[in-house]
Amino acid sequence: MAGSAGAGGAMAGSAETGGVMAGSAGAGDAAPGAADTISGGAAWEPGPDLGGSTQNAAYQGDAMLYTCPSCGAEIVTDATTAATFCYYCHNPVVLSGRLTGTYQPDFAIPFQIDRKRAQEVFSQWIAKKKFVPREFYSPKQIETMTGVYFPYWLFSCKVDGSVQGQGTKLRVWTAGNLRYTETKIYDIARQGTVEVNNVARNALKKANRRLVDGVQPFEMGEMQRFSMGYLSGFMAENRDMERNTFETEVSQEVRDFAVSGLKSQGTAYDRVQITNQRAEISEGFWQYALLPVWTLTYKERQGGKIYYFAMNGQTGKVCGELPVDKGKLMILFASIFLPLLIILLILGYII
Repeated sequence: MAGSAGAGGAMAGSAETGGVMAGSAGAGDAAPGAADTISGGAAWEPGPDLGGSTQNAAYQGDAMLYTCPSCGAEIVTDATTAATFCYYCHNPVVLSGRLTGTYQPDFAIPFQIDRKRAQEVFSQWIAKKKFVPREFYSPKQIETMTGVYFPYWLFSCKVDGSVQGQGTKLRVWTAGNLRYTETKIYDIARQGTVEVNNVARNALKKANRRLVDGVQPFEMGEMQRFSMGYLSGFMAENRDMERNTFETEVSQEVRDFAVSGLKSQGTAYDRVQITNQRAEISEGFWQYALLPVWTLTYKERQGGKIYYFAMNGQTGKVCGELPVDKGKLMILFASIFLPLLIILLILGYII
C-alpha cells in the first residue's frame, strides 16, 4: 500500500505497488478464480490464437460430421465410429461431410472414466430413484450411453489494474465518564497485473448444452493438445457459437475480477471508499477446447420430452433430469390412501 497521511493521523505502511496477482478460471460459465499475490513475475507469453485461425498440427486423420434432422445436433466423430443415431434425441443422423479446419479444436480433456465405470455409476445413481420408468434404465437403454466431447471457448489474458480511494480506521475507548472516538483517514492506492487463464464459455446454444452445464467444473490443468485419437470411440458436439458472442461479457468479467482482487487488499480498514479504478486488458487470446461428458438420454413416448443423465468424464460428477412413472405413483397413492380411507370409514361408522 502506498499512500499519504490523511486527516486524523499519520499512516504507516510499506509500498506494494506493482505487485503481480495470478488467477485462473475453471470450466463452466463462472468468474475467474481467486487471486494470489506473488512477487516479481516471470516472463509471460501468450500462446497462438488457434481458435479457428490456425491449423493444429496435432489434428490428424479424418473427422466426420453428422447432422440430426430432428434436434439439429451436429455430431463430430472419427471415420471409424458408426454414428447411426443422435445421442441426444435418438433419431437417425445423416452424414453431411468432413469437418473443416475452422472447427478443429486446440485442446481436449481426455476421458478419465471408461464406459464400464460410467454405467456402474449410473446404476448406483438410478437405484436411489424409486419412481423412474423401467425403460429409462433398461439394459438396452444403458447400452446407448455415449461419451461426448462438448465445445468450449477459453479466454486468457493479462489485466493491468489500479484503484485509488480512502480507507477509514475507527478506535473507540472510554475514560471515566467520557467516551472517545478516534477517526483516521488514509489515502490508499493499489495497482498490479492480474494473469487470468481459461475463462470458459459453452459454445452451444442448443438445448443439449444442459447436459454439460450440470457436471461442471472441469480441471482445466489437465488439458492436452488435441489429437484425433481422442475421438476414437467417442463423439463430439460441433460448436454453434463463435467467440465474438462472448467478447464483451468476458472482457467485463476479467476487468471486474482484477478490480475486485485489488479492492480485497483493503481489509486493514474499517471502511474503504473507492474514488477511482482502472483495468486494461492486454495480450488476450482465445482457444477452442473439447470437454468430456458421458450422456444417457430418454425420449418420452408421449410428448417427446427429453430426459437425461450426464456425468463428467473427468471428475465423475453427475446430474440428471428424470421422467416419472405415473403408474408407480398411482400404486404408492393407492397403498397409502385406500387403507387410510378404510380406517376413517370404519371409525366414522363406529362413532
